[in-house]
Parts: sequence; structure tokens; C-alpha cells
Amino acid sequence: MTKKMTKKKAKEVLNILLDLYPDAKAELNFENSFELLIATILSAQTTDIQVNKVTAKLFRDFKTPEDFLKLSAEELGERIRTIGFYNNKSRHILATCILLVEKYDSKVPEDRDELMTLPGVGRKTANVVVSNAFGTPAIAVDTHVFRVSNRIGLANSKNVEDTEKDLMKIIDKNMWSKAHHLLIFHGRRMCKSRRPICEECPLTDYCKYFKENGSDKR
Repeated sequence: MTKKMTKKKAKEVLNILLDLYPDAKAELNFENSFELLIATILSAQTTDIQVNKVTAKLFRDFKTPEDFLKLSAEELGERIRTIGFYNNKSRHILATCILLVEKYDSKVPEDRDELMTLPGVGRKTANVVVSNAFGTPAIAVDTHVFRVSNRIGLANSKNVEDTEKDLMKIIDKNMWSKAHHLLIFHGRRMCKSRRPICEECPLTDYCKYFKENGSDKR
């Protein structure tokens, strides 16, 4: 049975990933906290590449919550229809814009719990916003972070909430936000869902998945 990873080993893993992905950062395009909030709502179950294609024009035409509220749900849906679940996301975005105008003077709240009261904003989205827009240490657990951290052994949990707790315990707080990006980069580029590229991965000496499966799962 594989032993639980220590904080020292976790730091070594992150240092390797830092060497591998020195420029790891958010891959959604945004210029302010409002754009990041909207882009992150759109990104659920959709690639960042597709979101960036849509927001390139969307953010040129609509820059504030008030701008978005000039649209009906159907009109906004047409503008984002290439994104998965665009009808639901359209309604969530407009409902969020209403709350931003009425309750927050059209500004995105910096508090995670307040962000989570907005329609379409769960803990992952809130963590992305507080981390990337406001510099608050946070680990947003998306599908890549969940998969990679549990494969390597940084976490050992069956759901995203417990995975986040595991990562917060084993990773120094000043590295939470960077670790989020490093794990996403590794998940997208090497530790892929169906065919992880284990033969090229520099983490095999640490990785629980590799130790348990070896070359059979390469």
C-alpha cells in the first residue's frame, strides 16, 4: 500500500512542476474581475479555448453588468451558443448581473462566500475569481486538479470538496494559487484523463498512479 505523501514530498512535486511549467497561469482571457467572473461561469464543462473565442467579441461589446442587462436571456444565449449549456449560463449570467448592480454597486465582491451567492457561481468559480482577480490564496479544484492531485497522491479523496481540503493541508498557503495552475497545466498537457503520458512525466518517482499501474497504464 502506497504511503501518504509528506509535505516535503509535495513541495518537491510542485518544484518539479514549476520547472516544467514556469509560465503556468490562468488560460482564460480577462482584463478585470467582472470579465473573469463571466468567463469562469462560461467555462464550466467547456474548454478555455472555446470560452476565449466567445469572450473575445462578447467583452468588446459588453463591458459592465449594465451592458449585459441590455440583453434578453435569448439574445445573450445566441452570442454564447457555441458553449455547452449556453441557455442555463445565459440566465445565470444575467441573474448575476442583476445582483451585482442591485447589491454590489456593479462591482464583483472579493469575498468567496458572497461570490457563492451569485447564480452560477460555485466554490470552484469563486476560488478562481478570488485567486486570480484579487490575489487571495485559493485552490480551485476543477476536473484537472481533481484528477492529477489524486493520481499523484497530493490528495486522496473521492470528491472535489475533500480534495481541496487535502491540498490545503499538504501545500503551503503561499503556493495554493500557483499549485492550482501547475496541476491544471500538467493535466492538460501530460496527465491526461484517458491516456496519461507517463513515459514523459518527471513525477513517476512520486506518483501513486504510476507506482500502482506502471507501464500497463502508459
